[in-house]
Amino acid sequence: MREKRKIQKKSPRMAKRLVCVLAALLIAVMTPLGVLADELPYDSYTYTYWDDIVYTPAPYVPNGSVTGESLGIGSFKEPQDLCVTDEGLVYLADTGNNRIVVLNSDMDTVIRVIETFERDGEEDSFNAPYGVFVSENGELYVADSNNKRIVILTQEGEFVRIVDNPQSTVLEEGFDFTPLKVAVDYADRIYVIAKNAFEGILVFDSDGTFTSYFGTIDVKITLWEKFWRRLASKEERANQQLYIPTEFTGIDIDDDGFVYASNIDSDGVQGVRRLNPSGEDVIQKGENENLGGDLTTGTYGTYAGVSEFTDVTYRGKGIYSVLDRKRGRIFTYDREGNLLYIFGGLGTQEGTFNTPVAIEESGDNLLVVDAYYGSIMVFTATEYGSLINEATGLRYDGDETLAVEKWERVLELDENNELANVGIGKAYLTAGDNQLAMKYLKLGMNQKYYSIAWKRYRNEILTENMGTIMTVVIVLILAWVAFRQVRKRRKSKNIAEGGPA
Repeated sequence: MREKRKIQKKSPRMAKRLVCVLAALLIAVMTPLGVLADELPYDSYTYTYWDDIVYTPAPYVPNGSVTGESLGIGSFKEPQDLCVTDEGLVYLADTGNNRIVVLNSDMDTVIRVIETFERDGEEDSFNAPYGVFVSENGELYVADSNNKRIVILTQEGEFVRIVDNPQSTVLEEGFDFTPLKVAVDYADRIYVIAKNAFEGILVFDSDGTFTSYFGTIDVKITLWEKFWRRLASKEERANQQLYIPTEFTGIDIDDDGFVYASNIDSDGVQGVRRLNPSGEDVIQKGENENLGGDLTTGTYGTYAGVSEFTDVTYRGKGIYSVLDRKRGRIFTYDREGNLLYIFGGLGTQEGTFNTPVAIEESGDNLLVVDAYYGSIMVFTATEYGSLINEATGLRYDGDETLAVEKWERVLELDENNELANVGIGKAYLTAGDNQLAMKYLKLGMNQKYYSIAWKRYRNEILTENMGTIMTVVIVLILAWVAFRQVRKRRKSKNIAEGGPA
């Protein structure tokens, strides 16, 4: 009996503990990915219509890293680029080790290491391969920088051909061809970012013949700068900044053959371009017309200054991400130039960078190469990030109804998300519900589409009430005519009676 009483005394306390444990588990399960952003080594944020920073749930979280040691092939040494094929294979330019490393989709197995290849019966090798790209027809393109050539191989590493020593009257005499990044479109045209090639991206035909520069960035000089350059001495002009076009830093190609290229923009306004087949920039810049990364930057310190985009990756459905080496941020935009989210940072903690140089997408993951750490860092999408990606993709495909469901869930996770409000507003606008569209577009601070919704709503009201409006107008006109007639008769009567007119 005593033992039974003891158990009875303990059972309420045990029950209370059990309830607390279950409650904690329930909270943990119900807590959406991205809400626990305080535990991450970096901030996730975006900018409001007024260019103010607003912190958000994390769109992506660190999910480990891949190193040469972990793969058993020795340390990666200053890797500079990577490429992910449609089959999910990962090609890494292990620059300092003069090799190309090929990994499976899970990046836990080495498929092959390409250090040498047979060319014309002799063994050949790489010297600081900076860039790597796999074309749609399955050929491997390597920017073999210090050998001043593009090496084309099969995916298995068998030699195909070499592209080097471009010749053209548009190239300055003694041009030193040092390729850094390479990309290939569906027609096997080769696009090369070369060192000190400020005139633009070099384009080669499928047979390796140089054709032209592509996408030259014009540098505009203000009248004030022109005035002072006229007054400056020869030595002062020599010490001033050279007004030469900006050098490109990263390159990728979308499904339609448009070239996405990142560049260093000293003004912090546009660090990425979308170039059509003619080399014209046709990228959309969104409401604030800024594709330069951070809008708020410091003036002093190591991380002061505008963002410096070092690479870009096109992710499909109009979405693309750019990598900022200045502060280790990843900025993601949609087709219309709207900023979707920002995350990442520099540091020594897991998930932060020292020298980020390249970015690619692999499934639900974003992969970032850090040259200093010699690793491929993996970031996995949270529920918050996945919802934004999915909603943006659905709108791109024209499926507005399903996109609304995703945006509404985004608002549950982040009630101040202007992008979600705009997404819902655009969906209602497409569906013809202009009044609801106005409500959400106002919350999203989107003047352009709010104006469209307001004009449509105004026309809708006018159309629906045209009969009533015309009746009121006619009644007012008749009342005015009657009033004039009565006034005229009174005036005539007063004159006839000798009174005032």
